[in-house]
Amino acid sequence: MRCVAVLGPSQSGKTELVKALAALEDAHPQSETAGHLSLTRFRFMGEDWGALDVAGGPEFARMGGAALLAADAAVLCVSPDPDEAVLAAPWLRAIEAAGVPCFIFINRMDTPKGRIRDIVGALQAYSGHPIVLRQIPIREGGQIVGAIDLISERAWRYREGQTSQLVEMPKAEAPREHEARAELLEHMSDFDDKLLEELIEDHEPAKGALFEIARRETQDRALVPAFLGSASHRNGILRLMKGLRHEVPEVAALKARLGVKDGVAVGFHAQIRKHLGKCVFIRALAEGVKAGGQLGGAGLGGLAEPGGKPGKDHLEAGQIGMSVKSDQLDAGRVFSAGAAGPVPDWGKGCTPSLARVVTPVHERDDVRLSTALARLTEADPMLRLDQDAGSGQAILRFQGPMQERQVLAALGDDFGIEVATAPQSPRYLETISKPVDEQYRHRKQSGGAGQFADVAVTVKPAGRGDGFRFNEVVKGGTVPRNFIPSVEEGAREALDKGPLGFPVTDVAVTLTDGKHHAVDSNDFAFRTAGRMALREALPKAGPILLQPVQRIEIHVPSVYSGAMVSMISSLKGQVLGFEGNPNYRGWDLFRALLPASAEDDLVMALGGATQGTAWYDSTFDHYEEIYGREAERISKEFAEA
Repeated sequence: MRCVAVLGPSQSGKTELVKALAALEDAHPQSETAGHLSLTRFRFMGEDWGALDVAGGPEFARMGGAALLAADAAVLCVSPDPDEAVLAAPWLRAIEAAGVPCFIFINRMDTPKGRIRDIVGALQAYSGHPIVLRQIPIREGGQIVGAIDLISERAWRYREGQTSQLVEMPKAEAPREHEARAELLEHMSDFDDKLLEELIEDHEPAKGALFEIARRETQDRALVPAFLGSASHRNGILRLMKGLRHEVPEVAALKARLGVKDGVAVGFHAQIRKHLGKCVFIRALAEGVKAGGQLGGAGLGGLAEPGGKPGKDHLEAGQIGMSVKSDQLDAGRVFSAGAAGPVPDWGKGCTPSLARVVTPVHERDDVRLSTALARLTEADPMLRLDQDAGSGQAILRFQGPMQERQVLAALGDDFGIEVATAPQSPRYLETISKPVDEQYRHRKQSGGAGQFADVAVTVKPAGRGDGFRFNEVVKGGTVPRNFIPSVEEGAREALDKGPLGFPVTDVAVTLTDGKHHAVDSNDFAFRTAGRMALREALPKAGPILLQPVQRIEIHVPSVYSGAMVSMISSLKGQVLGFEGNPNYRGWDLFRALLPASAEDDLVMALGGATQGTAWYDSTFDHYEEIYGREAERISKEFAEA
């Protein structure tokens, strides 16, 4: 079986295209949906095919690499509007990163919104490989009524809901066809010396040889062929499918692309299903995937059809199935019989950036929720589970709001757990702005041995990022050496919560003097004295609120880079600059510093400013001071919470 991933932005007609391809010769294609991925299996001209349809939401483009782990080629379905070419940019980027042969299908040609050349030119701005038209439209009265194949030089007239009819090439289209064909052959000759020689000598190349050159150059990704049609009217579908049949490589090419010699299967998608547990969708790269056999270092518990129908005992090379009762298998892994290895970086997706605190609505579900989140993130490498450093609450990171809705629905439907989510709060800290000397005497007498400790400390601001530093300059044994560590321990305890309500950092404490009692002094007394001395000193030392600042790197189509400046400024960030992405044509890397409190707003603002095409990576950079009303507001909100 050969498999293609059908990708493209929302409303481009991907699902309709898959249905049209599957219905060409197969009256009963099989289709299953699992989360954001649908698999349709069908037959065409005696061969088995699979089409992976990835949901078109912008965040799913950042997850498209997972579907390409199982694909021999990609079909990019795009709008006939040049102004919407930027919406296809993330999908083109994922395809180029994966190194997979690509076919472009310009859909809905019954309602074009621009010239075909303009559409291809707009798409070319985001493709590192030349996009070449393999067809040109036939127009009558301003409507597209058919297409001319530029290799075979045959003309086809569209018929509603049927395959196209072969007709004589209209004389009015001949000059345009000759020009477009010459341009196609010129591109093809750039990668074939023999064809170049024939063109220089004005020899007409054989059509069979041209189809073979097209096959080789598509598989080598030298060229990206573009086809025309309308999936809803079944126009141009047969020509596209014949192109796929002739030019999509066998599964051996996928195995080479994954960079594995002994791999026999790849896991590209997973779900937690009620009564079945973790189900991993796998594609066999070679023979040897058998129920009960070894896969990924342990026994393969069972195989099922992608829809869940049991009873499948093996997968032939290229086939897709679903593993059950095989905990050693995960999505995003390549399996040999004895081991499992990572997939290439392009198959791992982007770092999820939408962070949510996830808590159970009912306290009785607390333990069950922890188990469910661990299982979900184990099954889906596009999710990430963290723990909030301050509260210890579970932090689940998503690619975007659509994935968030899917995961929350799965928690309710498959695990029976009702949850509440909230944005993650930044980890605010506080520090001090001036030195203070403080003395504290701890004395307690309650019958028998009492408690006594007297300490004098100097508290000073430390350098930003230094944390806590402790020193002592005690002379004459006023504080015995064995009690000094207890003073330090008590001082550390006092930093857990400062006068503004947050952990204290960047403070230097020096023990300068003290007193002890031969009977009543002990470790506990000096720890208490150290803690209380700091608690009394901190409010006098000019407490200052600190907020975390993140270094943001935004991956953005170049046409939107200018809008990033005002967007970052509106979020109280600092623009560091931007430059062209050296690896992906038409993309920029935009860098900025942004308060962590604005990250949740950044997710929404970025989606609105770039039509969902951009995303970002975030790393902690430093803490900076906050003053005035903003600091008061944050302290008040934290205290109320």
